[in-house]
Amino acid sequence: MQTEAFSTIKKPKSAESAIFQTSRVLSLSVSHFIHDMYSSFLSPLLPLLIEKLSLSLTQAGFLSTVMQVPALLNPYIGQLADRISVRYFIIIAPAMTAVPMSLLGTAPSYGILLILLFITGVSVSLFHVPSPVMIFRLSGSKKGQGMSFYMTGGELARAVGPMVAVGAVSLLGLEGFYPVMVFGLIASAWLYLRFRDVPININKSRNLSVMTTWREMQHILWPLTAILLARGFMHASMATFLPTFINLETGNLWLAGAALTIFEASGVAGVLTAGSLSDYFGRRQILLISLVGAPIGLFLFAGGGGWIRYLTLMFTGFTVLSTTPVMLALVQEHAKSSPSAANGFFMMISFMARSAIVVVVGFIGDLIGLRTTYFLSAALGLLGVPFILMLPKK
Repeated sequence: MQTEAFSTIKKPKSAESAIFQTSRVLSLSVSHFIHDMYSSFLSPLLPLLIEKLSLSLTQAGFLSTVMQVPALLNPYIGQLADRISVRYFIIIAPAMTAVPMSLLGTAPSYGILLILLFITGVSVSLFHVPSPVMIFRLSGSKKGQGMSFYMTGGELARAVGPMVAVGAVSLLGLEGFYPVMVFGLIASAWLYLRFRDVPININKSRNLSVMTTWREMQHILWPLTAILLARGFMHASMATFLPTFINLETGNLWLAGAALTIFEASGVAGVLTAGSLSDYFGRRQILLISLVGAPIGLFLFAGGGGWIRYLTLMFTGFTVLSTTPVMLALVQEHAKSSPSAANGFFMMISFMARSAIVVVVGFIGDLIGLRTTYFLSAALGLLGVPFILMLPKK
């Protein structure tokens, strides 16, 4: 069973009906949390880096872009992972991300800062492209539940990471907080000890091209692309502009921050439950519920007030953010030949859609105001519903 769990060749039917390997799924989920905690350091440290290196806002914005650029190579990284072994990339990634992100404060120049962030971006891809494949292999018949556990680690990291960065800098200073890298190093060592004895069976004769993987997966990836685009307007409106919207509405920065925390915490609950529910009720059904519920929640949130607004905010966060583990499970269920490359395509599409739509939503918000933009985003979110029906029923 262990051999099958980490093999990159096509699995026999018995492997697909394996039991849910709880300890290993939790190990990778915790590692996902530790890894993504470091990759979330840039945003809270950005004001300090701007001050230290006298950066313009354009230069500061480009830092995030440089860290995201390696995502364009995700399909090729996935192809490489399919040929070597998914576990090697995953084991090294927490350390490879922790070191450069912990050294941001010591960067003597803008150029060094770009290099550190580019290395981080490569490491982020090395982790996120093959790790859902490993989770899929370890989850037995509960693929959605495994993806929910995995994505919960990532969602929690986005909530905790900024606080860790600010706390470390407060205690040690910007140039002295680099010792926090130790947790990433420990995570990589732990993953090595946890999985070093698991045999690996590699089919070195396989030489599938990236385009072959695309052709095999396009019946899944095209509908998911449309769904990601439709959902992206709602996600960008809330995850990026929610504090600004609340601050404009109330003039209360504390409420603005609290609203984002409520949204993200509700998303964690959605991520944790949606994948498991999709194991029992079907992937299409859960996606349909989420993509119908999220626009309704967003519409009520933008038009409501008082305590009802916060109830609808929780509902919106739960539904908008709950779709990712379900889509990850869908991709892996249909990626028989080259699972890491298939996931690489999904991650690349997700990155491109997210990056482009944030700019569009900001532009629309400047033209018509954020409240009207929220109504528009809710309407655009419903456009993803017909594409759910294009996905395979099984």
